[in-house]
Amino acid sequence: MELFQYPYMQRALIAALVIGLAAPALGIYLVQRRLALIGDGIGHVALTGVGAGLLLNRSPVLVAVIVATVGAITIELVRSRGRTSGDLALALLFYGGIAGGVMLVGLSDANSATLNAYLFGSLTTISPSDLITIAVLGTAILIAMIALRPALFAISHDEEYARVSGLPVRTLNLLIAVTTAVTVTIAMRAVGVLLISALMVVPVATAQQVTRGFRSTMTAAMALGLFAAGSGVWVAATADTAPGASVVLLAIASFLVVAVAAGVWRRLRRRATPAAAPTAEPHEVVLGSS
Repeated sequence: MELFQYPYMQRALIAALVIGLAAPALGIYLVQRRLALIGDGIGHVALTGVGAGLLLNRSPVLVAVIVATVGAITIELVRSRGRTSGDLALALLFYGGIAGGVMLVGLSDANSATLNAYLFGSLTTISPSDLITIAVLGTAILIAMIALRPALFAISHDEEYARVSGLPVRTLNLLIAVTTAVTVTIAMRAVGVLLISALMVVPVATAQQVTRGFRSTMTAAMALGLFAAGSGVWVAATADTAPGASVVLLAIASFLVVAVAAGVWRRLRRRATPAAAPTAEPHEVVLGSS
């Protein structure tokens, strides 16, 4: 714990905790809409923004936010108009984003260490200005996901019903797309563009093993994300491992433990519950001949 006396470790811990709360709060809507992998696609687009920022000597995070937001809005418009399938649109994001990012980073003067910091995260290099950006945007995402929960749940569960009910479906869909892009970009320095999608999805999948209602699942997922983020930073600090990988591996370990425990608990409950007695058949009445 002595490492957390240093300012850079304190910034790393705070940034990880903010992202650990915000990512599952957004991810539950992505899981509900069967778009669990969209974070990966937007992350690859954000990498193109990082490359453009490095090439133009501009802030890589700021350029990545702009590029990722444009990409997220484009994919949402394509999806909503039905011009191509969601899988194809995500594939375009994956391949086009990673190819553009690698090409632009190669044209810039950046070295492999700089690229790895955005791909896999580099918590210890978070500056005070980075922390302010992460805290402000992360808090805004968290507030939006909680305050608009009824409307966002409605469009995630049944978009046609939400539209008939008078909800601004397109606006809400664009809001989810934009917040996904922002979440990915602010998490680049903490978890990395290749791993942030796991922090959006895995805590939600873990919570679904033991909860029933949407609100309880969201609360449990945020708590699990907070635990994975805080524990991951501690493990990374004490064992000298990559912070992003440590956070994600702890989230996956939590999923495995909860899934096994839930399965055992359900099996024990089935054994403890007595089998229902078979319903007695009505007695047959034999009528004798007169």
